[in-house]
Amino acid sequence: GTLLPIDRVAADTPYYSGKHKRHGMNVQVLTDPFGRLLWASPALPGSTHDLTAARQHGIIEAFADAGLRCWADKAYQGAGDLVRVPFRGRRLKRWKRRHNTTHAKIRCVGEQAMATLKGWRLLRKLRCSTNRITDVVKAVLALHHASA
Repeated sequence: GTLLPIDRVAADTPYYSGKHKRHGMNVQVLTDPFGRLLWASPALPGSTHDLTAARQHGIIEAFADAGLRCWADKAYQGAGDLVRVPFRGRRLKRWKRRHNTTHAKIRCVGEQAMATLKGWRLLRKLRCSTNRITDVVKAVLALHHASA
């Protein structure tokens, strides 16, 4: 998931992300193994945890039904065996550190795809109603696919 910054702060609490210390909308993004953007979820308030957002959109269940595995960051711990997350902790054994390094190399492709999406100037700071942000993200995704 990624946070898209917004300038609307009238409804302060639901849109404020404590992790990022700013207001925004949470969007879940799926990519293929080559880093191509496949899907972007409807936007949720920025205070929504990534795992909660993934569950609300049915992403976890869809992976379970299809028997697919995915690689995600530590925010998705507790999502089940099909969602691969890195090991937590400071003092890890050598094999766990190697696992986390390999995990990061796999995940970086998806992170680069999210950076590509956020590279569109329109998404750097959204200045529209929070009700329209989902449509804006879908339009940017369509334009991205058309330009590729």
